Amino acid sequence: MKTEKIKEKYVLYGLEKEDVFRHQHYVIITRSGIDKIQAIENITIDYEVINCEKDFCVVKANALKGETSIQTFGSALKGEGFKDGNCNTWYVMEMAEKRAMSRAVLKLTGFYELGVFGEDESEDFKKK
Repeated sequence: MKTEKIKEKYVLYGLEKEDVFRHQHYVIITRSGIDKIQAIENITIDYEVINCEKDFCVVKANALKGETSIQTFGSALKGEGFKDGNCNTWYVMEMAEKRAMSRAVLKLTGFYELGVFGEDESEDFKKK
């Protein structure tokens, strides 16, 4: 049942092989896939910086799809390895924004409830 719903969404949003991949226990949608979904659904997102420091950032995404709105967050903590952080790059603000965007788009379109995540949400979700 869940797999059928995911396939229906792939077709609805015109997702192609390069937009989606399987990672261990999760289905992951790439940045290009997130962008396609956002454009088709005409999702608008406003961002609010909650915290921004040299190695840590939290961004709140206020997203709107039609009359439905949600708020969600993205964060990035620069560090070496999972114990020390969740981001291995110096541009933590941009990573927090991308993570907030992915979460907002996937939540508004029902992918989250199906266990589908965005590639930007975790360094562990990058395609190998």
